[in-house]
Amino acid sequence: MVELYLLIMLGSRIGAMPTIGLIVLTGIIGATLARQQGLSVLSKIQREMASGKPPTKELVEGALIVVGGIVLLTPGIVTDIFGFSLLVPPVRKKVCQSLTRAFSKKVGKATGFSHTSGGFSSFRKDSDDVIDV
Repeated sequence: MVELYLLIMLGSRIGAMPTIGLIVLTGIIGATLARQQGLSVLSKIQREMASGKPPTKELVEGALIVVGGIVLLTPGIVTDIFGFSLLVPPVRKKVCQSLTRAFSKKVGKATGFSHTSGGFSSFRKDSDDVIDV
């Protein structure tokens, strides 16, 4: 609803054709930036794999670039801001750090693996736990 309202307001201010042109322009710029950033991350992934390291951070950044590119193809002002922000490397790195930290905490809780202690913690067995094998 917010996107629709902003597009209508923008269209009433600058006109319908310039608004449509702006939507197409942001799509083209977004696709170009996503391609450029994607190729950059792809080369980082190849370097990490060649050195024998798992490219986890680079894969998350690549996924964020894909999300940013897809969001930029959808018409809207808020989605364009979000999409362009994911294509800016410093912003993307911060989002990547936040996502990996949150994911590590979730996986640690689910598996009992503690990233900080470097191992599995002891599980407390509740009477209502069911383990299907």
